[in-house]
Amino acid sequence: MNKVALYCRQGFEKECAAEITDKAAKMEIFGFARVKENSGYVLFECYQPDDADKIAKNLPFRELIFARQLIVVGELLKDLPPEDRVSPIVGMVQNVITNGGELRVEVPDTNESKELTKFCRKLTVPLRSAMRERKVLGKKENALRPVVHVFFIAPGCCYVGYSYSNNNSPFYMGIPRLKFPSEAPSRSTLKLEEAFHVFIPADEWDERLASGMYAVDLGACPGGWTYQLTQRSMMVTAVDNGPMAPSLMETGQVIHLREDGFRYKSTSTKNYWLVCDMVEKPAKVAALMCDWLVNGWCREAIFNLKLPMKKRYEEVSNILERIDERLKENGVNAEIFAKQLYHDREEVTVHIRRFWSAIGGRRDERDR
Repeated sequence: MNKVALYCRQGFEKECAAEITDKAAKMEIFGFARVKENSGYVLFECYQPDDADKIAKNLPFRELIFARQLIVVGELLKDLPPEDRVSPIVGMVQNVITNGGELRVEVPDTNESKELTKFCRKLTVPLRSAMRERKVLGKKENALRPVVHVFFIAPGCCYVGYSYSNNNSPFYMGIPRLKFPSEAPSRSTLKLEEAFHVFIPADEWDERLASGMYAVDLGACPGGWTYQLTQRSMMVTAVDNGPMAPSLMETGQVIHLREDGFRYKSTSTKNYWLVCDMVEKPAKVAALMCDWLVNGWCREAIFNLKLPMKKRYEEVSNILERIDERLKENGVNAEIFAKQLYHDREEVTVHIRRFWSAIGGRRDERDR
């Protein structure tokens, strides 16, 4: 198995291909990307037979911006016989994986593939049974073992492979399944909820999304992101010239400041979170986020960058590099991750978390 399959948002295959080619080259792994427009996935074929496994094992999945999932696969299985689709699939992976921890039968996230999902659900049970019988899967699910993936791209055609459970998306098809809360002011609320799931480990939610925290939402109107913060019992300063949903104001947890989010200057040292989903040039938003982090006005930030029409991977990469450079120049030690989330469209979501001060090895006073 010398190929890597990456799931992505439909229409962003070129960005996903550019990213995996760049990241692989930095690992001194070379190959070529196969791209089919609007397919919802990319194949990267390595020149060396073991390199696909090296990518899956050593390229940090959380550092990929446009990939929803990353799996090692073999050749495409075509024209699976209707009377026995199970045997060829099991045979493809039987000598590659033993005692796998989980089976996922998946499809690309495209309108054309939606009909395939019903078939995948029906196939999963007999396929899981056959894989357990032949020891491809363990008798019980194990979150620490590799995940076996069967990726159908068309009826009777699929890729079979695996991912490492400590370096993949834990979600089916790489998509957190979230339900829109009817009381939320806008559907944009799902962007922030998904960001919490993707960027913050579940066992750290009690500490980093704690009740009583102070947060600022820049460009808050009508309050989709503020809603997520109030649901976690945070106290929120919502900054926007537009109106906020009355239901949020009735909570007593929101202070609404009718100001321009780009001009607002915080006077508080209590803010832990900064969130921002303003429609503006990505470089301008990034500079504003840096101002907040450099000035110590927040500890963690989640914000969206609206993408240009061309060279989107290059543009995002350059912006992230400039953010990193500016923070380091000002003695701010931070981790920076970006991901095009399922609920994003022509944008990516960025998460930045401040740590120890880079100057003198001491912790910034505001981090205590």
